[in-house]
Amino acid sequence: MWRSFFLAVGIMMVIVGAECLIIESATLYAAAETSAADFIDPDGNPGKTTKVVSPSEWMPWTLLSCGAIVILYAFTLPKRWAHG
Repeated sequence: MWRSFFLAVGIMMVIVGAECLIIESATLYAAAETSAADFIDPDGNPGKTTKVVSPSEWMPWTLLSCGAIVILYAFTLPKRWAHG
């Protein structure tokens, strides 16, 4: 169970790190004020409250490297706890 948990966390960190390399900024909408119909209507405003997130220069590389370390750790877990 622990191996799969750490593997999932590591893979998620690698995916988010790769996404941060590609994007310059992301706009987040408030879920309480947004419905699916607002995104379909081209004239409508999908959300009144938005937040723009711009990842720092160091963030993608840190997430990629930490994710790789966690993935490697997940593969060595069974060898460490083989007696238990």
